[in-house]
Amino acid sequence: MIERTIVKDRKRQFQIEEYVSQRLRNAGLSHVKLTKTPLGEKIIVSTSRPGLVIGRRGETINKLTRELKEKFNLENPQIEIVEVKDIYLDARIVAERIAATLERFGTKRFKAVLYKTMQQVMRAGALGVEIVLSGKVPSQRARSWRVFTGYLKKCGYIAQHDVRKAKAEAVLKSGVVGIQVRIMPPIKLPYHIQVLDEPVTTISEITSEDGNVTREETVEKPKKRASRKKSARSAKTGTRKRTSRKKKEEEKTAEKAAGEPAEASASTAGDEVTPESPSHADTPEVSETSTPSEAPAEAAQEAAEESGDGKEEKA
Repeated sequence: MIERTIVKDRKRQFQIEEYVSQRLRNAGLSHVKLTKTPLGEKIIVSTSRPGLVIGRRGETINKLTRELKEKFNLENPQIEIVEVKDIYLDARIVAERIAATLERFGTKRFKAVLYKTMQQVMRAGALGVEIVLSGKVPSQRARSWRVFTGYLKKCGYIAQHDVRKAKAEAVLKSGVVGIQVRIMPPIKLPYHIQVLDEPVTTISEITSEDGNVTREETVEKPKKRASRKKSARSAKTGTRKRTSRKKKEEEKTAEKAAGEPAEASASTAGDEVTPESPSHADTPEVSETSTPSEAPAEAAQEAAEESGDGKEEKA
């Protein structure tokens, strides 16, 4: 007996959902849910266009409640409307939109319609989409056109419970065209795992003035481990930063070492030479800081000048 009542309730629920979906076909209907409450039956209608469901001053929704009460013998039906936030992540709304555009504009540019809806679904944040169009499109011979992109599960638990599926029909002059849509929403897949460090517990003993000992336990929260790619990149950047710092420090030390003797030579030269005298006295001090390639050339020049001065004195 219990099985019969359950089957009867399910059958009644299915008939109510079908009737509501037929009455609100062009209102962007997503799904209809029937629940029982102490006050009566509650019908939750989720749609993308709640204004069309309510109507002017609530005419459409009042008419629908009266029809449900008379046709299905409901005591006190209460209709609740819920607006769908992400339209392009709902397979039924997407399928009905494709059907409406084909009925309105024909099948001349059906490929553009399919690819445009596919891009809109992917922009909404879906992981994958598949749209199948079957019927007499575009010629009199029946064909099936398949458009897909992204990552989509076809078998397993995720394909049965998480992938959103819907079917719709477009009535054209050439015949009825079937539309099948599958959307994989942005869900956390089971093989995406984050490894956390084990929590560290530290026990500290505190002795008061009276001699009482109290223990305090502190538990540190585990930190997320960085992925291998990120850790490798961070290690590379760390080595680069260290090498650049070492180079800068070496350059600074070299500049300081080269600048100290030059300053000392300039100070000694300034004390010995008067402002009117020529600056030939700077040559021996500069030779100390000169490079090894310039040192022999300067020594040869000095030897040539001395030999010239000796010849002049003899003459």
